[in-house]
Amino acid sequence: MLDMVEKVGNKLPHPVTLFIILSLMIIVISAIAEAAGLTVVYEKFADGELVPVTVEAVSLLNAEGLRKILTNAVTNFTSFAPLGTVLVAMLGVGVAEGTGLIQTALRKLVLSTPKKLITAVVVFAGVMSNIASDAGYVVLVPLGAMIFHSFGRHPIAGLAAAFAGVSGGFSANLIVGPTDALLSGISEPAAQMIDASYSVPATSNFYFLFVSTILITILGTFVTEKLVEPRLGAYKGKIDAKLDEITAEENKGLIWAGIALLGYVIVILLLTIPSNGILRNQETFSLLDKSPFINGIVPLIALLFFIPGIAYGIASKSLKSDKDLVAAASKAMSSMGSYLVLSFVAAQFVNYFTWTNLGTILAVKGAEVLKSAGMTGIALIIGFIIVTAFINLFIGSASAKWAIMAPIFIPMFMQLGFTPEFTQVAYRIGDSTTNIISPLMSYFAIVIAFANKYDEDLGIGTLVSTMLPYSLTFLIGWSILLIFWMLFGFPIGPSAFISL
Repeated sequence: MLDMVEKVGNKLPHPVTLFIILSLMIIVISAIAEAAGLTVVYEKFADGELVPVTVEAVSLLNAEGLRKILTNAVTNFTSFAPLGTVLVAMLGVGVAEGTGLIQTALRKLVLSTPKKLITAVVVFAGVMSNIASDAGYVVLVPLGAMIFHSFGRHPIAGLAAAFAGVSGGFSANLIVGPTDALLSGISEPAAQMIDASYSVPATSNFYFLFVSTILITILGTFVTEKLVEPRLGAYKGKIDAKLDEITAEENKGLIWAGIALLGYVIVILLLTIPSNGILRNQETFSLLDKSPFINGIVPLIALLFFIPGIAYGIASKSLKSDKDLVAAASKAMSSMGSYLVLSFVAAQFVNYFTWTNLGTILAVKGAEVLKSAGMTGIALIIGFIIVTAFINLFIGSASAKWAIMAPIFIPMFMQLGFTPEFTQVAYRIGDSTTNIISPLMSYFAIVIAFANKYDEDLGIGTLVSTMLPYSLTFLIGWSILLIFWMLFGFPIGPSAFISL
């Protein structure tokens, strides 16, 4: 089945061409949808009140649409969320790679880490990376490939394991993060439609997601080693894994890099740990909710690589002047040329899809179908997860979908006896598991770009067929865990339960 998915997928045009075709299709479909009078009505919160919102399909195949397409082409590209994240993070990563720090650290890792544990380490690190927002896509996905390659394993398997952890396990974590605060902030007013005093704290899913982190790590490791890697076979690419002995200068560089990293971490802790820390939200003094720390996580991640990279380069003498530093950063940027082209056309498509309102209409219609199905209990929860997973193929943003779905499903589930916290955690399962197989997901393009470093011919079909086992396994395994949780009535977070 996976071979068939790969074969069909790879017969599709180049991703750049595919996004152009999809953009043209959206323009035509939007005209048909508007002519047919496609409209939905749903309720959303505005200024603390629930107000009805009418959403109509908007055509781009007219004079106004053409003007919008032309005048927004540049801003579509420059405001494309993954673009800035990728380029800024790559400045720091590029310096660390250009000076040799990453390669030497990976060789050290190979010599000191048991081979049996490396897959689990990569998947677990991917899951944990969502505390740093989207930085995991830029840092851990390529590192996963490099780590596997250094161990003499297929780099695409490493890339897939990291991608599965970062994106497929996006909601799981051992720490309460920004996504928890974001979603609970949407769930609370939806719950207050039924109970005006109801509160949904950011910690409301903590117990379940803590256990989910362990589950996703186990499932991701199993899929990588038993399904994905055997199917990929031996790596026969042009890039050779170098495992030379670490020299005295390289060891010295690693020590200096470690000291620099420790110093950097201490500075960040001094700016975040105090209750009135500079990088905390200066109004609420929260570290996770709209704080400079979270909003500035990408440049902080870049510096996390940049500073140790310079220290390593100076100590190991691979960095002799500022010209070498600029050259390393420039080389990293030059390697992103194909990604920039892909980002341009992907950004146009994402914005066209948003402008037409087709994503919102699809989400509301899907919610209405499930609501009218008349299911209850476990069947209803599984149906809700599947609908969410399907909608997630078209609307990647967790908060955008939840803003539409929460006012519909939280009151509905409360009337059936389920808490808002439980509805939210069921939503998060569906929202995470299909990220890795949707070409419409914002970071799908950068993952293909990273994979092409090891396989120039790798296309959408190969990546989707590689990630599909993770997606299905996570969806089934995570849903079973939730059913288990329901049957035994465990709390899903501090003072957060399944039933009202």
